[in-house]
Amino acid sequence: MVRLYGLFFLAEVVLAVCALISCLSAEEGEIRALPRVAWVLIILFFPLVGSIAWFVAGREPTARRPRTAWPMGNGFSEQDRRRPVAPDDDPEFLSSLAERRRRDDQELLRRWEEDLRRREDELRRREDDRDRPEV
Repeated sequence: MVRLYGLFFLAEVVLAVCALISCLSAEEGEIRALPRVAWVLIILFFPLVGSIAWFVAGREPTARRPRTAWPMGNGFSEQDRRRPVAPDDDPEFLSSLAERRRRDDQELLRRWEEDLRRREDELRRREDDRDRPEV
């Protein structure tokens, strides 16, 4: 029996939280009968009755609400919404990384080739010095 009461209490709390979230996130034109503050107080002081009253009489039915793919007036332009969020999602950034890596690899290869030429020249000079007879 105690478990059943616990389950009812939990359901009442979940219903009240959902009603509060719905009430606080509703647009001003979607609230009926009372101001938002009154609905919040009713839901807080009478959780079960207030929550049911909110869903029945306090908000506009969902059938009357216009559905839009993207909420109007969110502060972002169409270009801002299409921009990549992270640098690794940005194709321009990724291509610049590939270009930078290619340039760095070419520079490293150029330095290795110069070092190799320098060492080969040193070896040739040493061999030439050994091959020359001493006077």
